Order: sequence, then structure tokens, then C-alpha cells
Amino acid sequence: MNQIRSKEAKNYVANELNYHVMEAKKVWMEKGLPESEAEDKAVEQMGSPTKLGIQMNKLHRPKVDWWLILLLVVSMGLSFLPMFSLGYMKDTYHFIISKFLIALIGFAATVGVMLVDYRKWKKQGWLFYIIGMFLLFILAFFSNTMINGLKLIKFGPVTIESLMALPFFYLAWASFFNNGKLRIWQFLLLFLSPILLFLALPSISTIYLYSVMVFVMLWWSKFSKKVKWMISAGTFGTILLTALVIWPFIKPYQIVRLLAFLNPEKYADTEGFIILRIQEIMSKAGWFGHSGAREFIPEAHTNFVFVSFTYHYGWIFGVLLVMILLLFAARMMVIQPKIKDSYGQLLLIGGVALYGIQLVSNIGMALGLFPMTSMSLPFISYGLMPTLLNAILIGAVLSVYRRKDLYGNVNQ
Repeated sequence: MNQIRSKEAKNYVANELNYHVMEAKKVWMEKGLPESEAEDKAVEQMGSPTKLGIQMNKLHRPKVDWWLILLLVVSMGLSFLPMFSLGYMKDTYHFIISKFLIALIGFAATVGVMLVDYRKWKKQGWLFYIIGMFLLFILAFFSNTMINGLKLIKFGPVTIESLMALPFFYLAWASFFNNGKLRIWQFLLLFLSPILLFLALPSISTIYLYSVMVFVMLWWSKFSKKVKWMISAGTFGTILLTALVIWPFIKPYQIVRLLAFLNPEKYADTEGFIILRIQEIMSKAGWFGHSGAREFIPEAHTNFVFVSFTYHYGWIFGVLLVMILLLFAARMMVIQPKIKDSYGQLLLIGGVALYGIQLVSNIGMALGLFPMTSMSLPFISYGLMPTLLNAILIGAVLSVYRRKDLYGNVNQ
């Protein structure tokens, strides 16, 4: 054990060696040796403890996925480019400094989560679920500010929004699905309860992210296909029934938003204006962009940061950015088969789902393929909460990868 540097690896290797020694001891005792002699023989056949310790240290030391770290550094570096294109905005310097602090906090959160042993979360599903529900409850009934109709809690420069409940539900559902003992009525209750609180905020885009994440994890869980189909059918049936009940109470402007997406020219003076404006800007981008241009782009550093990025730096740079961001999801999918722990696999699948749906939806909005909604581009959009969400996801994936050779019960 003196040859092994990692404390986590020491515990794992001690359990593993003890198991092998006891098995070898049992074999020698079956051959007729007394217990003390059998134990000596078992220890002897393990070989040199120093050499064995060195081998075990190389085999079981915690790993770092430097590919994900590199992608994180590159994407966070690229996220500063749209800040330098906001010359038409006041306090551009303030935005750049704030972006630097956000990137620093995001990177620190990634490393911090990576260093935590993810196996300690496995039995804490209910705790994470309760924390997520409590956060939504506080936002729904004790918010102290409101932006664009969304309830928020603001403490000085920090604004807490519903998005920050997603990491807790992400960890909770990975735990729930890992034990495979949920009944259909329990799933419906646990799944729909947060949605009711999301609706009270209201936060439709977060409901969308939450729902996709849960159902992707469901289809990767230990449940049988029959149960998965029953849960899916029961949930969608409940949602459809709820939609029919609340449809008469939907506000006219919400219906107009949907109709404007389908036919923006008809609503060019209202909800269709932004859609047509984005289409116009993207058509002007060109292959090499318009560096230094003063074209007004709505929400240029948040929801439509990809539009701003492509317009100022060109389609070649825009496609390159999408490829870099897609590599995050690709890398997580490459890692997944290497993970033996079912809970770790669920964390990877949930991370891919939550990250991927943000990426696809944001790019889809910019290309006119997705309705306009509040959806950030991972690591590129300005904002602390979206950056923290994705930093925690990548940190969880790195934590799983770091311990992929330490599969076992952390409490053993």
C-alpha cells in the first residue's frame, strides 16, 4: 500500500487484494493445509509486495480526461470573442471582466466536481431531489425580482434562476434509475412535481431540458422495455390530458409566438420580427464575417450568441465552433462504454442529453429550425447560471472518468 499514492486507490486495492488472498487461502485449506500455513502460502504466491504495489499504482491511479479539459479551455476561450464585438453596447469592458470571472468560476466548479468521488452521490438521490424541489419552491413563492416574466432571486451581482435546479435533478434521477425499483405511479409523481413548480415560475425552456434529460436516462436505465414503454405512455398521456385542460387558459401572446415561428412574415410587426431579423443577419454573415461591424443583434451575447459569432467572424468560424462544441458530446459518448459502473453510465448519458439538447436547440433557433426560447449555447453564452450548469455536467463526467478503474463500493 505504500507504493500507491491515491487514497481512493488505496482503499480499492486493499479490498481487491484482501479478496484475492482470502480466495487463495480457501483453495489451500481445501487442499488440506492448516489455516495459518494456507494464509502464508496465499500471501507468498502474491509475489513481491513492492512490485505489486507499483503495478497497482499505475493501474488504479485516478485518471484525468485531458481531451475534455482541452475542449473546456478552448470553448471558454472562444466565448470571449462575442464580447469584443459588442462595441455598440455601453459598458463593454464590464461585460468582458464579468465574462472572465464567470469563466473562472465555471472552470473552478468543473475541477471541484471532478475531484469529488461520484460514487458518494449514488445513495443521495432523495437528498438531491429535495434540494432541487426546495430551490424551485423558493423561486416560485419567494422570488425578489422578475425578468421577462421569469421569477428570480437576486443577491447583489448573483442571480439565481430555475436552471440551477437541473444539476440536482440530474444527480437525483441517475440515482433513482440506477436502483431500478421505481413503480410507474412513483415515476409520474416524481417527474411531474418539479414540472408544476417550473410552470409556476414559469420556465418552459427548463421544463423542456428537464423532460428530455429524464426520458433519455429512463431509456438507458435498468428497467425492462415493457416498463419503459408503460412509463413513457403514462407520462405522455398525463401531459396531453393536462395540456387539453389548460389550453383555454393559455394567453394569446403565447399562441402568437408559436404561430409566428410557423409563419414569421405574417407577424412581421410583432412576434415574427426577431425571427426575420435573425434570418436577415445570418444571410449577411458571409464566409468570413464582418469584423468591427455595428449591426444590432438582439440578445447578441446570450440566446443569440451564435448569430453574433457567425455574423462577426463568418460561417467558417461558426461551423468550427459547432464542431468544437459537438466534440464534448462525442467525447462523452466515447467514454461511456469504458465505464463499468451503471450509475456512472447514467451520469454520462444524462450529461450528454442535457448538454446536447442545449446545443442543438440554440443552434436550431439561430437557423430558424427551432422556436424562439430562452436557451443558452453551452460555455459560449454570457451568464453565470448556464455556465455553472454545464461546468457541473462536465465535472461529473470527469469524476466518473477519473475513477473508471476504481469500480466498486466506495464504502467498502
